[in-house]
Amino acid sequence: MTNNHPFHLVNNSPWPLTGALSTFTLMLGMIMWFHTYNSYLMFIGMFITIMTMFQWWRDISREGTYQGLHTFIVSKGLRYGMILFIISEVLFFFSFFWAFFHSSLSPSIDLGATWPPMNINPFNPFQIPLLNTAILLSSGISITWAHHSLLENSHSQTSKSLMITIILGIYFSILQAYEYIEAPFTIADSVYGSTFFMATGFHGLHVIIGTLFLLICWIRLNIFHFSSSHHFGFEAAAWYWHFVDVVWLFLYISIYWWGS
Repeated sequence: MTNNHPFHLVNNSPWPLTGALSTFTLMLGMIMWFHTYNSYLMFIGMFITIMTMFQWWRDISREGTYQGLHTFIVSKGLRYGMILFIISEVLFFFSFFWAFFHSSLSPSIDLGATWPPMNINPFNPFQIPLLNTAILLSSGISITWAHHSLLENSHSQTSKSLMITIILGIYFSILQAYEYIEAPFTIADSVYGSTFFMATGFHGLHVIIGTLFLLICWIRLNIFHFSSSHHFGFEAAAWYWHFVDVVWLFLYISIYWWGS
């Protein structure tokens, strides 16, 4: 059956329903794990969520790569959607920065009228945080290298530079996990601990999601899903990764450096 319009009217799909149910199950499982130390339901929700992600992404890859449903107009709409999603993420992190500056610019008497609050020993910004900054800036260079290589139809250069970006993302996550393990304060230590772990923790989650995003793109690249003129999946991942880079720069400058 052929269409006389360039738009993509999606077929019926079970994945939005299974995605909603699985994430709800995952949330309930995490609550149960926190309160009763029973992780059984959490792992069930996690497994169904991962399976839903795999099958939903598989269907979208088929639609765009093999079925030709991602026309120029559809790709344009996907770009607008990704831009709006990144704007919503900017506003999400803006709330954490607002909370941080609200407390740090005029610390209350409860905090000892000082910032960082009394009895809080902050991280040295010139140790692991500075190394993580260098790692993310380097990953921003390598993802740009991958994009330009893809535009020039250099498959080997794109594959190598994309893998370098993925390795740097994993390295960043490992260092941040080590930093959390060695942290001299917790999320329960005044508003400083709350804002620090909420902001850096959600950023760390975004790095993990972005790394998975890039890994999927690397797999698709190596089974020849992308060309120099048809690669929005990769482009969306690159935009997301640059957003993660920029948020980290603001986190490092405001929370790690200025806030310490």
